[in-house]
Amino acid sequence: MRDAVVVEAVRTPIGKGKPHGALAHVHPVELLAHTLRTLVERSGVDPELIDDVIGGTVDQVGEQAMNTTRYAALSAGLPESVPATTVDRQCGSSQQAVHFAAQGVISGAYDIAVACGVESMSRVPMWSNVPQGKDPFGPGIAARYPEGLVPQGISAELIAAKWSITREQMDAFAVSSHRRAAAAWDAGLFDAEVAPLEVVTRDECVRPDTNAEVLAGLRPAYHDPGFAERFPQIEWNVTAGNASPVNDGASAVLVMAGETAARLGLRPLARLHSFAVTGSDPLLMLTGVVPATEKVLRRAGLALDDIDLFEVNEAFSSVVLAWQQETGADLDKVNVHGGAIALGHPLGASGTRLTTTLVHAMRERGARYALQTMCEAGGLANAMILERV
Repeated sequence: MRDAVVVEAVRTPIGKGKPHGALAHVHPVELLAHTLRTLVERSGVDPELIDDVIGGTVDQVGEQAMNTTRYAALSAGLPESVPATTVDRQCGSSQQAVHFAAQGVISGAYDIAVACGVESMSRVPMWSNVPQGKDPFGPGIAARYPEGLVPQGISAELIAAKWSITREQMDAFAVSSHRRAAAAWDAGLFDAEVAPLEVVTRDECVRPDTNAEVLAGLRPAYHDPGFAERFPQIEWNVTAGNASPVNDGASAVLVMAGETAARLGLRPLARLHSFAVTGSDPLLMLTGVVPATEKVLRRAGLALDDIDLFEVNEAFSSVVLAWQQETGADLDKVNVHGGAIALGHPLGASGTRLTTTLVHAMRERGARYALQTMCEAGGLANAMILERV
């Protein structure tokens, strides 16, 4: 059976997803085009050979509508003959793009594919695709969950309550994320993965000087009297400091068959070893990373101790800390260059951003196996294992 390898991986610096953010002036099509153009330039691959470009975007409306990935590919100068599509698995959209690209290569449907993603949350804010007063769920969901589903922030609070995760633990995890990200920048560890855009060269949300005392002064981000009455176990400890911010950014990885890489004289960064997707309780919503981790390890025939590095998307501190409690993973191996709390979480770009950071960290640290997993709205999660080659 053919294998699939990553031969190049790039991302933009990540900007604040606000009108004053460093990348707010850049159209999302151009954000993604920048990574696609850089990916081709750095790899040296003939773009005529690309069989498909698969991109993730969550809020597919306005400036991110009409199959953003196709127009980004055209803007990047790829041949008109190269097709492209845009997928939505919420926060895991571009990780799903990696799965699809790799599965296409392994099956023989592709020789070379690009997986990528973009989100401009400054120009297309979250929930822009749901007009005021409209119900995206429908009557069947209302009947199945008569008490109603909840926003992600409430899910993060419920997770903290269920796993007895304290405010101090969540804040300490957030501080660690910022310090790791700042240290990685200072050591030049992001240089190989980041494609500077105009004058923007570094991630905008990393705060190297943050500390527990600063974070302790932040107010709860999601307190709501109605939810407080419904869920008296919530202690309201999730804040803007221990959750990911809103961001602008794009990322892309080049996936091809190992034999194709050899023929083209390209050195793989990692082999895409195993994949899993799973559903979980849509009320807790963000806990799918636990069964997804178990599922992908089982499919790979590996144990947790075989994994040298983990990337677990830091949508909220409580998500990663609950995952750690359930799996027993060593936090010293998790998000070693910082995570979304510090680097940012541009929704549709985050999957391939994690992959980009992970494959470069694998090379830098000599890791054999690495595992990436992401929680997703609606009670979903993706997981995959990469192997050094």
